Amino acid sequence: MGPRARPALLLLILLRTVATQGRPRLPLSPGSHSLRYLFMGASEPDLGLPLFEALGYVDDQLFVSYNHESRRAEPRAPWVWGRATSQLWLQLSQSLKGWDHMFIVDFWTIMDNHNHSKVSKLGLWPESHTLQVILGCEVHADNSTRGFWKYGYDGQDHLEFCPETLDWRAAEPQAWATKLEWEVNKIRSKQNRAYLERDCPEQLRRLLELGRGVLGQQAPPLVKVSHHVTSAVTTLRCQALNFYPQHITMRWLKDRQPLDAKDAEPENVLPNGDGTYQGWVALAVLPGEEQRYTCQVEHPGLEQPLTASWEPSLSGTLVIGIISGIAMCVIIFTGISFGVLKRRQASMLFKECSLHFSSWKIHGVGGTGADRSQLLQSPGGLWDGGASGDYVLAERE
Repeated sequence: MGPRARPALLLLILLRTVATQGRPRLPLSPGSHSLRYLFMGASEPDLGLPLFEALGYVDDQLFVSYNHESRRAEPRAPWVWGRATSQLWLQLSQSLKGWDHMFIVDFWTIMDNHNHSKVSKLGLWPESHTLQVILGCEVHADNSTRGFWKYGYDGQDHLEFCPETLDWRAAEPQAWATKLEWEVNKIRSKQNRAYLERDCPEQLRRLLELGRGVLGQQAPPLVKVSHHVTSAVTTLRCQALNFYPQHITMRWLKDRQPLDAKDAEPENVLPNGDGTYQGWVALAVLPGEEQRYTCQVEHPGLEQPLTASWEPSLSGTLVIGIISGIAMCVIIFTGISFGVLKRRQASMLFKECSLHFSSWKIHGVGGTGADRSQLLQSPGGLWDGGASGDYVLAERE
């Protein structure tokens, strides 16, 4: 892959990140399930073909991935591991290979109709473009179904298939040329409708059977409220952690009464990477009124709504007081220890002096002053202890 292909690859990586973290949330009623595939690619002139990658989801659980380079369907969920040789998986792999080819053809058709492929045909370096497709179906509790098949080009809605009328709805003027071209091909339109109304629901039911006992499990959220203070505002943040399925309702109550939706930030739900989700809502409040607010959470894994409020920890003043008290105790203890140590050192010095002087004795010394002067200067270290010069301190023999 040459250096000029890197922008396209970076775009594909970005698209994949968005697909795995910001997937479209399809509102489903209780007992409903969905199967959807996300296709994404970026034009790569070095190879003459766009890259292609596919991700498949049952409800909101990723279960399969596929890319143009490997041309293999890879299981991505524990409940499909070890199924690579099953008839269902072989059929799924063949479908993804067919969609790989279809995606590339559609990509070049759309680029041609936007005049985005002419530069490539002239051998010049064109700018990179992206194509995204979402297709799949829903099966509801009453056994009714709904299919969807949409295209997005360069990040904008482009075309949507209408199975009831076998035509395409253009979301922007640039899509009209492709719309008219595809509507001429009635065989393709009928195949698309057959997949959405027959093959997709059947595949979804088989996948649900395969994931029985796993896909239906529910994990209730762990809820906590935190407190954040800045120079301008005080904010309460309510977090719901490690819950499944994805759908959750979070709202703020003031004095046990629901607040208007405009008074709280919109809900944000993100995947954790282990099949569970996390979400949060935040609210700006007046200082000192934090205890009037409560976060209420509703989730299929909860028997009844769960409420949580902020519980303040030790105040800053109290913490400072405790720290100051501990510091004062340390200072006092250090002073006492220093005093005791000094007294011990003085006592030991006195004992050393007593022992030193006890090894000396006093002798009577007679003679003249010259004799005494000679004694004082002698190497033995004698001391003239009397005014009369009668006594000197001499080292004990």
